Amino acid sequence: MDDLFKERAAALALNTAFGFEPKISRSLIGQLGTAASVFDISEKDLDELFGPYSKHRALVGSAALEEACRELERLEGRGYRFVSLCEEDYPALLRECPDAPAGLYVRSCSELGDIFNRGRNISVVGTRDISPYGSEWCTRIVRTIAQAPSRPTVVSGLAIGVDVTAHLCALAEGIPTIAVIPTGIEDVYPSRHRVVAEKIAAAPGSALVTDYPPGSQPVPVNFLRRNRIIAGMSGATVLIESKAKGGGTMTARLASGYGREVFCLPGRVDDSRSAGCNLLIQEKIAEPIISLATLPQALGLGRFSRRKAADLEEELSRRYGDARDGEAAPLLPGILKLVRIIRKQRGVDLDDLCRQSGMGIAEVTEITGLLESDGIICTDILRRCSINLKFV
Repeated sequence: MDDLFKERAAALALNTAFGFEPKISRSLIGQLGTAASVFDISEKDLDELFGPYSKHRALVGSAALEEACRELERLEGRGYRFVSLCEEDYPALLRECPDAPAGLYVRSCSELGDIFNRGRNISVVGTRDISPYGSEWCTRIVRTIAQAPSRPTVVSGLAIGVDVTAHLCALAEGIPTIAVIPTGIEDVYPSRHRVVAEKIAAAPGSALVTDYPPGSQPVPVNFLRRNRIIAGMSGATVLIESKAKGGGTMTARLASGYGREVFCLPGRVDDSRSAGCNLLIQEKIAEPIISLATLPQALGLGRFSRRKAADLEEELSRRYGDARDGEAAPLLPGILKLVRIIRKQRGVDLDDLCRQSGMGIAEVTEITGLLESDGIICTDILRRCSINLKFV
């Protein structure tokens, strides 16, 4: 076998043996120089290296390396890759962490060097129970950093809520995104995000990544191990919403422990989904996000020049005020009135729109239906209305 294949197979074997104790792999590689060197030394030297009575000694040997070679051949035959801690293409920031994995399984259409070390990585994480406020601001934040002079890679965990919102927005804005998953590389969790996972794997510079061996299932203990990779490979972490002891809060604390910058979206004092963000700000672990205009520079992405957004009322007057439009033109005063209310009160429902505008339910329903079909507003299952983000 060639040297690179052997190095990757050796790292895969160490990762399989010491995945939940990665500092052991780091220590072995640190003492011997490479993962392959661990399997090159004699049995006697291995005994001395591990010391007497070590429970780990039996996990390292020729049988483990042979099994890893077979596994690596199988994965490469299916289009997956494995990158060793000792390779140049391994994520540089993650390598600095004392608990970095011995290697990473990767699924991507791009070369390894174009995935992990192409520019600055920003992790965007948070709760699965995302609110309309969190969803809007997650999207606005990713859209903003996508417009920065130095376009980053967005890193998250493919989970329901904040994670998938960040991934989808990154894809829509044409910037790379990395999904660190809590399962083996051949699986997707949650399964409902399989289509999103396929889009990520097919997008240039993007990837699905894990340190779990094939066949690993998403048991609860796996998520913290996954989260330290998200935090470790990123220069900064942005927490959108999270409970005080939620996974997103834990990821932010890990990032801070690695000496990385942490930013939090402040939320209402009485909203449990923002408790983690507010707590990290109070503890001075995180900086509050109070301005989109200054966020890219704070994240190390350069000074942000905001795109000039179309004025919504001018757009509405242009679109619906044409006297030749016999259907929509008479509705323009009501359209403007309702849009002003919706702009001020994200998530306002139809009953409140009726009360505040003095308009009847039939007219409100007609106008909101028209605005939604034309992409001006969006509504949820409870018919709560919000302005489409491109007009915010």
